[in-house]
Amino acid sequence: MPKGGLRIAFFCMLVVSTVSVCYAQATATMPPDYRGVSVRIPGVFVTPVPDAPFSATVEIVSKQKLEAGSFNIRTTTNHVARDAAGRIYNERRQLVSTSFKGDPILLSAHIYDPATRTSTYLDPFSHLARQSVLRQPQTTAARIPVLGPHAGAALTTEQDLGEQTIGTTLLRGTKKVWTVPATASGTGKAVEIVDQYWYSPELSVYLIVQHDDPRTGEQIVAVKDVSRGVTDESLFAVPSRYRVVDETPEP
Repeated sequence: MPKGGLRIAFFCMLVVSTVSVCYAQATATMPPDYRGVSVRIPGVFVTPVPDAPFSATVEIVSKQKLEAGSFNIRTTTNHVARDAAGRIYNERRQLVSTSFKGDPILLSAHIYDPATRTSTYLDPFSHLARQSVLRQPQTTAARIPVLGPHAGAALTTEQDLGEQTIGTTLLRGTKKVWTVPATASGTGKAVEIVDQYWYSPELSVYLIVQHDDPRTGEQIVAVKDVSRGVTDESLFAVPSRYRVVDETPEP
């Protein structure tokens, strides 16, 4: 990754984060590809693996390209955690302008327990905890559909970027180039989407994701302030003031 990209990721640290979880395979070796711009901008994918507890801050910058050629830059900061049992906690906070001070409004939080396959979404406005028990993992890995701006694209290049160390954390880099044909790009010509990933094998998490689509702009997702070891157990429990609603689908 260019030094300028790292500088943006770690010093500007403008971020929107939705932390996803691998429901079907808690021992997945790698997180899924970044999906790109959507109404809910995806953030870092936290795999629910045991014996690797940590907590961290996730920051995202969304640099959206406007029709006039200018950019709308928005940011947010979320908190994520995983305990020794593999349970994960994440937040999704409001996107705000770069001049905003303080913590952006909490829009939702997500808890996932791989031991019971229980997924819980907390709504801080209604104080509802929407809970469902997910199905047993499939014996064969299902193909994940290509969605968002990558839809209709083909993976044309995959490059090993080598290794680098941030603090004491080793990262392994990968660059992927997706080509959207002219017939599907909406621009009348072929478009290249460039994604860069910096993965921590110790944490099973991408610590940096850079997504660049000339049609929509750039997003940088970065994990910082990583604290390893014992996490706050209260994060993985439904707060007492919330009403639990069971949304487990019928078998």
